[in-house]
Amino acid sequence: MANYYGELAALITAVFWTVTALAFESASKKVGSLSVNLLRLGLAFVFLSIYAWIYRGMALPFDAGGHQWLWLSLSGLVGFVLGDLFLFQSYVIIGSRISMLIMSLAPPIAAAIGWLTLGETLTLKQGMAMLVVLVGISLVIVERQPNDANGNGRRVKFSYPFSGLLLAFGGALGQAGGLVLSKYGMAGYDVVSSVQIRVITGIIGFTIFFTVTQKWDNLRSAIQNRKAMKRLTVGAFFGPFLGVSFSLLAVKYTSTGVASALMSIVPVLIIVPSVALFRERITLKEIVGALITVAGVALFFI
Repeated sequence: MANYYGELAALITAVFWTVTALAFESASKKVGSLSVNLLRLGLAFVFLSIYAWIYRGMALPFDAGGHQWLWLSLSGLVGFVLGDLFLFQSYVIIGSRISMLIMSLAPPIAAAIGWLTLGETLTLKQGMAMLVVLVGISLVIVERQPNDANGNGRRVKFSYPFSGLLLAFGGALGQAGGLVLSKYGMAGYDVVSSVQIRVITGIIGFTIFFTVTQKWDNLRSAIQNRKAMKRLTVGAFFGPFLGVSFSLLAVKYTSTGVASALMSIVPVLIIVPSVALFRERITLKEIVGALITVAGVALFFI
């Protein structure tokens, strides 16, 4: 089991991200995605600081070097600010289940970024796996229109609002970029403290955004919503705190590709709780599409 710390951490991350996606969807629909983003980072920072103080004797990452601060800060801006800004708004429009399905594109995107920037190799098999992922996602988000008055029915349309799908894709792009930057930025540094740096950068980024857009009244209203804050706290604990920490632990002890593949099973894990909690109607085609998508991601790294 000791040889599979990274793989186990990745599987646990998938469970945590399932919980946090559902919690943040509910909170975002109640108080808005912007407020949820900033509040959950603030709560996560508290959790991370307490943990670091107990286990490292240092509440803040004072021992981080310039390399860690630079690259992990960039990771925080790309992953937490830009990526999650898009992702959380997609929760409001198309829901966490479909958003997390689109997020399955993150591992192939991360591999493509590595190919473009780090000179990593993309094989024919990986290209085919990317195609499988796209087929699985397309099966869920695209449907054929009914025949018109002339009997024509070859046209297709999106099953969900295109704006929400596009936002979810932006979230996948942000997560992929953030993961690559985190892998490079940690360079053997402590995992939890690495997450702290990313969270600090995210808080600063959203604080600037709230100030420029004058959204502070929205934040005050969100804090007063008890139901939203309960869900937000759960999401922050399992997401930016445990989820992100375990994801970095995963990439520390195994390859980024294997970790990403295992973490990508969220679209399958989230199906049952989506039905139970949100009473979503899920078709057999959507279940098959989710399974194909996850299989494609796994194939990419096998």
